[in-house]
Amino acid sequence: MDKRYNTLSLPEQLMLRKQAIDDVLAHPEWTLQQSVRHLKRTMRLTSAELAKMAGINAKTLLDIEQGRSLGTVQTLNKVLGVLGLKLGVVSRSTSPLKDAAGG
Repeated sequence: MDKRYNTLSLPEQLMLRKQAIDDVLAHPEWTLQQSVRHLKRTMRLTSAELAKMAGINAKTLLDIEQGRSLGTVQTLNKVLGVLGLKLGVVSRSTSPLKDAAGG
């Protein structure tokens, strides 16, 4: 846990994780960079702690957070996997197929 914060009980930590998940799912417009930064801040973790939990290099996570790298699908699934999330594909609200079909 990031030393800038007071230690939280396990139920408080779980509540923060649930909040982080809910926030990311509620904002599909966020970039991966924004999502990763939000997860880290909401869960009160340092980059090194989140990277260790995800099993990736801390520099890789920092590069994603700072926009120097988009990360690979595998790396992002490791980061999101910490919360039981997985990168996926979703339909756009205005699909070119719907427009072409007159829908």
